[in-house]
Amino acid sequence: MPTLCKPAVDVPEYVITLEETLKFAEKTHAGKPQLPLALRLIRNTGVKKRHLVQPIEKTLRHPGLEERNRIFEAESRKRCPPVIERALAHARLAARDIDAIIFVSCTGFLMPSMTAWLINNMGFRTDTRQIPIAQLGCAAGGAAINRAHDFCTAYPQSNVLIVSCELCSLCYQPGDDSIGSLLSDGLFGDAVAAAVVRGSGGSGVHLERNASYIIPHTEDWISYAVRSTGFHFQLDRRVPGTMEPLAPVLRDLATSHGWDIAALDFYIIHAGGPRILADLSTFLGVELHKFRHSWATLTEYGNIASAVVLDALRRQFEENTLTDHATGMIAGFGPGITAEMAVGSWHTPTPAPATTAHPRRQAVPATL
Repeated sequence: MPTLCKPAVDVPEYVITLEETLKFAEKTHAGKPQLPLALRLIRNTGVKKRHLVQPIEKTLRHPGLEERNRIFEAESRKRCPPVIERALAHARLAARDIDAIIFVSCTGFLMPSMTAWLINNMGFRTDTRQIPIAQLGCAAGGAAINRAHDFCTAYPQSNVLIVSCELCSLCYQPGDDSIGSLLSDGLFGDAVAAAVVRGSGGSGVHLERNASYIIPHTEDWISYAVRSTGFHFQLDRRVPGTMEPLAPVLRDLATSHGWDIAALDFYIIHAGGPRILADLSTFLGVELHKFRHSWATLTEYGNIASAVVLDALRRQFEENTLTDHATGMIAGFGPGITAEMAVGSWHTPTPAPATTAHPRRQAVPATL
């Protein structure tokens, strides 16, 4: 059965607190009519601090889309490899054991994908499948887990590496005074995360069933306006209420698997903001405490887009309180409005020696 192993996560060294965010917003957007509302929304995000790839003073200066994308490329090449190495170690695998790499990011654009650079520079086999996901935003973390699950179900002896590189601060738009943009400036943070889904062996979450859902006619509720200055985040005021129509979808997935959504042992939920967790607690009948790992990610790192579910799952691993067969759900939400969901059970086998796979490990068949 495909197993999602412990993720590795890293955040940049530059830190900005809530208090500093409010001060910079007041200075940068002084006199703007939207500022009082934006400040109130930022205070209500639940974010206490965030990590950035550049000092905030440099982030506030927009050098242009070309330079920002160059920074994304350089920073992703610097920051992804050590996180990937730790994820491989958690899965007790080497780079040559990986059959597919899913790379997700909505904060920079590279072609060829970052997957090609990783294959050429980190010892992955040249027949490793490349699956870049660029336009699912915060839902991409859940989508990557689900696509890795699908791949390993089709090819049971395969292993899939998931890499999330979200440098949200490179999308900051100091000249944009829309509420969506102002709110995003106080909500999103930077992070790199990676995890392996093993087709067989390993410890972690046995992935048992997954599903996708899109709320009809909401594709413009979360979006990017692509302009000469880059990606401008746009957020519809109806987005905070989307958990009400999505809660029944989450419940149906658990029910179809024979589980009670309100009685699971763990919940790894994308925390785009505190209302998501509060509403799910209400509509699913789940104690808010059960979302503590998602809440901790939001509080300490902000909304780190597709990396949220991987960081919340890392925290669940490190808490080390689950026993074999504990049941749980993973869910990511993003543009569309899209939900990517999975249910699975906890698996902690007796530790085994690290893999000694042969360098010429049999590749996944070419007829995918």
